[in-house]
Amino acid sequence: MQALSMRYLLFIAGMGGLLYGIDIGIIAGALPYLEATASVAWKLSAQQLSFIVAAVLLGSVLSSLFAGALADAIGRRWTMVLAGALFTASIPLIALSDGYLPLLLGRLLQGVSGGLIGVAVPLYLAECLHADKRGRGAALFQLLLTIGLVAAAVIGLVQANSVDSATQAAQALPAGARADAIFAAKDHAWRSIFWMCLTPGLVFTFGSLLLAESPRWLVQRGRIEQARAALLRTRAPAEAETELRDMQAAAGTVAARRNQAAAQGPGAGPSAGDIAAARGVAAPRDGSPASAPAGDSLASRRYILPFLLACLVLACTQATGINSVLAYVVNILNQAGLPGATANMADVGLKVLNAVMTVVAVLLVDRKGRKFLLMLGSAGIVVALLAAGLLFRSAEGEQRDVRSIVAAQAQGDTLTLRLDAPTLQALGAPAGDAAQLLTVSYSYGPFTNVQTRRSDDPALPAMILSRDSAVQEDSVIGAFFRRLHLNPFADPAAGRNAPLQIEQARIGALPSEAHGWQVTLAICLFVASFAVGPGVCVWLALSELMPTRIRSNGMSIALLVNQFVSTTIAAVFLPTVGQYGYAAMFFFWAGCTVVYFLTATFLLPETKGKTLEEIEAHFAR
Repeated sequence: MQALSMRYLLFIAGMGGLLYGIDIGIIAGALPYLEATASVAWKLSAQQLSFIVAAVLLGSVLSSLFAGALADAIGRRWTMVLAGALFTASIPLIALSDGYLPLLLGRLLQGVSGGLIGVAVPLYLAECLHADKRGRGAALFQLLLTIGLVAAAVIGLVQANSVDSATQAAQALPAGARADAIFAAKDHAWRSIFWMCLTPGLVFTFGSLLLAESPRWLVQRGRIEQARAALLRTRAPAEAETELRDMQAAAGTVAARRNQAAAQGPGAGPSAGDIAAARGVAAPRDGSPASAPAGDSLASRRYILPFLLACLVLACTQATGINSVLAYVVNILNQAGLPGATANMADVGLKVLNAVMTVVAVLLVDRKGRKFLLMLGSAGIVVALLAAGLLFRSAEGEQRDVRSIVAAQAQGDTLTLRLDAPTLQALGAPAGDAAQLLTVSYSYGPFTNVQTRRSDDPALPAMILSRDSAVQEDSVIGAFFRRLHLNPFADPAAGRNAPLQIEQARIGALPSEAHGWQVTLAICLFVASFAVGPGVCVWLALSELMPTRIRSNGMSIALLVNQFVSTTIAAVFLPTVGQYGYAAMFFFWAGCTVVYFLTATFLLPETKGKTLEEIEAHFAR
């Protein structure tokens, strides 16, 4: 019975990792179709599309602010139930959306759910699992996270094949009907991608209701019998009683027993574990005295240094660009030269590789150590990002500046271009069958936007530069900050009468499919290196580096830093690559990963085989 309960616990916790992976990965398959339809129907700008991608990460930032406090207030289990319910509610909100706001709100809900899962599930595992299974439990969460990425990629591939079939069937239709049919297929595709994610959300939500609450949380609330019952679900009675006494000691509820033992004589006093636990730190396994009295200031070296190091590790993990690469990988590979369905197949391959290498990392993490894997992984990431950046640089260097030609075709404050044969000839594109890629950056006062078009797109949609496609309506948040004279958002009044300015316009041959596969190999090295190093070790950094007294709130703050960096990168991704190219982003990420390698090499202690107390003592020296 205990074994069955343990497997169920790990299954539901793993489903949390699955949802976290779907949160991150689902937009990669949906984005090309969302961009092709919503940007036309709802006139979304590149910045708004970036916000839709980044909304999940922003939601994680927001929920990370209170996830630890919420888990302490209502319990780990109910926090997991709430996270699943929010994810489940987000699916119909997104899939049925008919405008920018509900789509953005749905993505924010998914992000809030992901932030709660990222804190509550690892915390629940750490408090419910045996000490000798803690590392494998954290690794299991990461493994199911990568499987969630695979599931999201497979869903995207299924819909990509559906769109390709619809595109082929539409070739016999007249031009107008063909464009409408392809538009409808792409609109149905991105909505279906989100609908397919509803089932795992329901499984996690209702499955969490059947879990026992964390016994440590129950003991902290004085609910001893419920804690005993929770322990008996996964432990033998004798082991459960021993662990329950340790938990009571840690919660300070054994004072009466210690006083009674002291009255009986000096030989019957409380154990080292009782004394240490009552002070907030468990005694080391070798029986030596605990070293962290309750009077220690939270600003002391033993708390500040590991906390800052954990925050730095998590910030560097996101500064590798991993979430943006996973979210935009289909777009990246399309721009690198791979056709639509092929890019989706490569996306699935990348996610499978991520899962396989995570299994490798699980096998190595307790043998080679966290420090070694982080050094190995970050070094591989640097090499991969430099290779991808150089490949994109070689392709983007061949593009020609056609800014003056494009600007001359503007009529007042609007411009309409369709990459047909006459337009390509006017832009100086060489004759032949080679597909051309046009990227135009434009602005109306402080409002900017970027649009791209490929000449081999079967629907051959027009590129329409208009004020509506760039100037966004005022928001409550923007108006509020302007009243405070902080003005972090552009004022719609400044763009309402501003003329159209073509900031940049470049055209060039779409890279070959061989070039696309070279970029794919570089990204494969990137994903494999990340999975072996940061992918698994980052969760261990949260649970191992954080001292006991600050673990719950420290995890929330560190995850907040993690998601803030990721959100910032995702929000500026599309505008940056439109203005400066993909090479600029890859080189930037490579520079950040060099900092990661140096941190792992010179600042991070090796925690393999050490108790949490020994790790904490390292920072007290």
